[in-house]
Amino acid sequence: MATGRCLCGAVEFDAQGVETEIHACHCSICRRWNGGPALAAHVESVRFSGEDSIQRYASSEWAERGFCSKCGTNLFYFLKPSKYIMWVGAFDDAEEFELVGEIFMDDKPGTYDFAGDHPRHAGLPQM
Repeated sequence: MATGRCLCGAVEFDAQGVETEIHACHCSICRRWNGGPALAAHVESVRFSGEDSIQRYASSEWAERGFCSKCGTNLFYFLKPSKYIMWVGAFDDAEEFELVGEIFMDDKPGTYDFAGDHPRHAGLPQM
């Protein structure tokens, strides 16, 4: 289990089955949403407190992005119908996470690079 919250504390969460191997997404939507690349962790389940402060934005037909309506903290990417992918920055302890890959490298601007020897995919790899 892992815990997390938004910047102002209006939304808190407990996540179960947190995958500690994460990917960076460089797609233009994630970069616009986050102000930079998305670092996200798949979770098996998540329970929120302060759910009345969660605002959801339908960014596509298949997904929503969630954020705190009070402070604006980005919290998750929700893949319909039931898969939460939590932004790593919202977790209380991010020490366990390890960057193991990058996706949508064709969209990444030249202004930053992540170190490390891990797979880098032009788009979304076949799962």
